[in-house]
Amino acid sequence: MRVLKKSQERTEEDRRELSRLVQDIIDNVRANKDEALKEYGRKFDACEREQIRVSKDEIEEAYAQLSEEEIADLKAAASNIRAFAKAQRETVKPLENFSPVPGIFLGHRIIPVNSCCCYVPGGNYPLYSTALMLIIPAKVAGVKRVAACSPVMKGKGKINPKTLVAMDIAGVDEIYAVGGAQAIAAFSYGTEEIAPVDMIVGPGNRFVTEAKRQCYGQVGIDFVAGPSEVLVIADGSGTPAVVAADLLAQSEHDVNAKGMLVTTDEAFGKAVIEAVEAELQVLETAEIARKSWETYGEVVVVDDIQEAVDLVNDYAPEHLELNLKNPEEVIEGFVNYGSMFIGENTAEVFGDYASGTNHTLPTLKAARYTGGVWVGTFLKTCTQQSMTAEASKKLAPLVSRLADGEGLMGHKAAADIRK
Repeated sequence: MRVLKKSQERTEEDRRELSRLVQDIIDNVRANKDEALKEYGRKFDACEREQIRVSKDEIEEAYAQLSEEEIADLKAAASNIRAFAKAQRETVKPLENFSPVPGIFLGHRIIPVNSCCCYVPGGNYPLYSTALMLIIPAKVAGVKRVAACSPVMKGKGKINPKTLVAMDIAGVDEIYAVGGAQAIAAFSYGTEEIAPVDMIVGPGNRFVTEAKRQCYGQVGIDFVAGPSEVLVIADGSGTPAVVAADLLAQSEHDVNAKGMLVTTDEAFGKAVIEAVEAELQVLETAEIARKSWETYGEVVVVDDIQEAVDLVNDYAPEHLELNLKNPEEVIEGFVNYGSMFIGENTAEVFGDYASGTNHTLPTLKAARYTGGVWVGTFLKTCTQQSMTAEASKKLAPLVSRLADGEGLMGHKAAADIRK
C-alpha cells in the first residue's frame, strides 16, 4: 500500500472540558426549563422569541417564501424517501405461534416507539434534506408523536423557511425553534413547552453529539455521529473529475469532514488529486472544502481490489462509492459501511437528497455494528409466549434444574409450583 496523500491524525478534543460544558447545559435546562432555553437562544443565536413551538402561521409564512419549484422539489424527494421507507417497513413483520416444541407458542410484535424528536441541524447550511430523512421514516413506522427541532437563523429568531416547509411536507406533528445541547436536554427531560420523548435522532455539532451521549438511557438515540466521511474505491476505469467532485461534496460539509480515495491505479490517484485542486479553484465553498481536504483528505494506492476491500472493512466508512468497471464482483465482500453507491453513475449526493435511501448514517467506525437511520430505527421487536398446561409441566423440571444450578431458589420455586 502506498499513500499519495496522507491525512493528519484527528486530534483528541478536550473531552473532559466538552463533557463539563454540556453537563452544565443539561443541568440548567433540567432546573430552569423554558427559561434556560430562551437564555441560550439569546446567548448563541440572538433569538428573542417567547414561544419555542413554531405556529401554523409561521409554517404558512415559510411556504410563501419558497417558489413553486422549490416546494415541488421537496415533495418529489419526499415521495422517493417515503416509498423506500414503506418498502422497508414491509420487511419487518410480526411472528406468531412459533413452536419449538408442542404446546409452547412463541412470537413477537413490531411496536413503534410512542414519540421521537428529529433534530435537524442548522449550522453552516440549512439541512432541510435531513428533515425529510428523519421525519418520514418515523411517520411510516407509525410513531404517534413526531416532533422536530432546529436552531434558528442567527438574529432572526426563526427556523430557515425551507427547513420548516420540509418538516411540514414530511408530516411532522410538532416543530420547535431550538437547537444545540439544550434542545437535546429539553426533549430528554421536558420543559414547560416541550414534553419529553422516547427517542432522539439526527446529527449535530460536537455539543449536540455529547448531549446525546450524556442523555442516552434517559432517552433512546440513533447513534453518536461524527464528521461526514466518504471513501471511494476506484480501479482507474472511471473519470478523475467525477471522483474529485464526490470527494469535495463531502469535504464541503465542514472542516472536519473526510474524503478518501483508495485505488489500484497510481496514475488515476494522481489525476484525482489534480482534479480536486482544479475544482477548488472554482468551488464556491472552497474555503471549507480546501481546509477539510488538506487536513483529512487521503489518497491510497493498493496492490489489488482485495486489499481495498480489507481496508474498507477496517475503516467502516459512512459512505462507500464503488467506482469500478465490474463492481458486482466484489460487493459481497464489503461488510462494514453505512451506505453503498455502486458505479460511477450513482453519486453519493443522490442519496443525500432524493434517490430514497437515508442519509443519516454511522460515522467514526460505527458502521461495524450499526446501519443508518431507517424505518426500523423507530420500531421495537417485543417477544411474547404462551403454553398449554401440559407443556408447562413438561418444561418446569428443566427450568428448575437450570435455576438450581445458578443458585436462584426463587426461580426454582416458580418452576416447581407448575410441575
